[in-house]
Amino acid sequence: MITTRAVIAAMFCLTVLPAASSLDLRVGLQSPPQKPADGQKPAKPNTDNPTQNAPDQPKWDPLRAERDLEVGQYYMKRGDYDAAIDRFTDAIDAKPGYAVPFKYLGEAQEKKGVKKKAIKSYQRYLDLVPHADDADKIRKKVEKLTKEVEKEDK
Repeated sequence: MITTRAVIAAMFCLTVLPAASSLDLRVGLQSPPQKPADGQKPAKPNTDNPTQNAPDQPKWDPLRAERDLEVGQYYMKRGDYDAAIDRFTDAIDAKPGYAVPFKYLGEAQEKKGVKKKAIKSYQRYLDLVPHADDADKIRKKVEKLTKEVEKEDK
């Protein structure tokens, strides 16, 4: 009795292996590079490598933004504000028009003591969602931080 595996293996042997041998894809059997004819410049090697030229991560990645938010909130709970700021910034890079990371970024910056940056983050949050449920609370934070910054500058 012939099994499905046997049929697939036979088809593989008949189609793939002869093609590989005719193309000299086996190691060590590739032909040496051709030398240019007299008076011609040698061909430049192809340096275009997609793995080297492609960005590490796509610019627009909403799933990564959500993941960065979750990890940033975890760092906030642990008190690691620098790591939280990094993750919230990554979330903003992954999904620039998304307002939530700006709010959390402002909170992390405020807790770290970077008040001017916190004000900017809160303002950006309010610019993106001016009628948010917590907009009044954020506006009060901005006013409080602005007063503190003015006192420090004097």
